[in-house]
Amino acid sequence: MQPLIVRHLGRQPYQATYDKMRAFTDERGPHTPDEIWLLDHEPVFTQGQAGKAEHVLVPGDIPVVQTDRGGQVTYHGPGQMIAYPLIDVKRSKLGVRELVTAIETSVVTLMQGYNVEAYAKPDAPGVYVQHNGVEHKLASLGLRIRKGRSYHGLGLNVDADLSPFNRINPCGYAGMPMTRMIDLAEVDPKDVPGRWLDAFIKATGREFQVQVGAPHGEA
Repeated sequence: MQPLIVRHLGRQPYQATYDKMRAFTDERGPHTPDEIWLLDHEPVFTQGQAGKAEHVLVPGDIPVVQTDRGGQVTYHGPGQMIAYPLIDVKRSKLGVRELVTAIETSVVTLMQGYNVEAYAKPDAPGVYVQHNGVEHKLASLGLRIRKGRSYHGLGLNVDADLSPFNRINPCGYAGMPMTRMIDLAEVDPKDVPGRWLDAFIKATGREFQVQVGAPHGEA
């Protein structure tokens, strides 16, 4: 049974967290336990490796950060649950497609617990719902695998202000409607990270010994 350290980091600036993810991935050894970081970010637009500038429409006072994940531009901000699975996919024998599917399945399972039908799409990573007869995106997904290890991850709209998505073409799709959990069901945002984590571990099909770790830099 592999150890899995879960760190609840609270609200974090994006750039500093991104730098720590990369450093953790580069410095970890063959026996370093996997980690999952759960947090939300101060407002930021992040652009994927192949991101096109024309999808950033009117960023205004929200910074745009270039990253090395897959995908196009997205928004992160308060009230969005961010989950960064820092997994040694090679050691766990968890293929990249399998990891993506596990992340998407975890959100679908989470929403089933609120009696909301959510689904993934083979041609567009993320998780979607039908809301008022229109398809909306609920969660965005972008990963990077380096040296057989994953970083970046999931952005799930829980009770976030969605208006900044109007300043971009989310994930490269003009006019894509976004939604959030509190518009779909009665949700206590404090419960979401724990419920999502249980669903994610189950979706991986692996057995992990979960340990709660302190935020990095703290004892």
